[in-house]
Amino acid sequence: MSTIHMNNVDAHALEPKASEFAPDVVARFAKEVAKYPGDQKQSAVMACLSIVQQIKGYVNSSDELFLANYLEMPPMAVHEVSTFYNMYNLAPVGRFKINVCTNLPCQLRQGQTALEYLSQKLGVSVGGTTKDGMFTLQPGECMGACADAPVMLVNDRTMCSFMSTEKMDQMIDSLRALKDDGVQS
Repeated sequence: MSTIHMNNVDAHALEPKASEFAPDVVARFAKEVAKYPGDQKQSAVMACLSIVQQIKGYVNSSDELFLANYLEMPPMAVHEVSTFYNMYNLAPVGRFKINVCTNLPCQLRQGQTALEYLSQKLGVSVGGTTKDGMFTLQPGECMGACADAPVMLVNDRTMCSFMSTEKMDQMIDSLRALKDDGVQS
């Protein structure tokens, strides 16, 4: 067993510093907080995390710390929310994030096979992002569409059902075409 010595190390320097947000973003947070009774500001945590992600593309520990201070809740409580739901990205992701449901009912209907197919087609490991930054491929938990499996969610907004290999090929080709057209997602 080894010992880590932290002589002359400022422990506070290792802690994340709170992010700073423009006044218009803070106004968006305030609008969400106003939906709840004054003593329940923390109820706006999911909406505020979504706002951060819309702006930055992901939520980091500095953002969590800002929200914890803003919502007057423990930083760990914010972190628990951001890590519990896979709709929050904790690191930068590709332009198109594809979550493939791999819960048991979907696995019984080829969900895992679909995930592996996309991994091979995109040339990226599960959880990774393509070299061109276009696609991030992730497994997902239940999406509430077991009868439509295999299912996937693109950018946490678009549900794709009954995804055969042909439909997955069409989806990837369509998303790649958006890049070529200069259309932003």
